[in-house]
Order: sequence, then C-alpha cells, then structure tokens
Amino acid sequence: MSHKYRPGDQVPATGNYTAFDKEGQDGGTTYLERGKRFPATQHEGSYYVLTDEI
Repeated sequence: MSHKYRPGDQVPATGNYTAFDKEGQDGGTTYLERGKRFPATQHEGSYYVLTDEI
C-alpha cells in the first residue's frame, strides 16, 4: 500500500498525487512540487497518494 499524505504535510517528491476521501473515493489528481504543502481538501479525513513521480 502506498504512503498516505495529509493536507498540510510537506510534499516529499515532485509528481502527480491523487486525493481520496476517507471511504477511498477518488477525488482527482493534482501536480505538486517537492517542498510545497499538500492543499486542503473539501472532505474531512481525506488524504493524498503519489501516483506518478516526475
């Protein structure tokens, strides 16, 4: 299983990250750069998973 990152965590690697809600429903993919912060989500308990490291 991939590591889960929470909104506000520091992005560990540049790439595409997919957001999931607490039920595991796909909330879309976003490109994030290393050192930035994961953006807030609209649902409590959401998390991000790295889907494509660049």
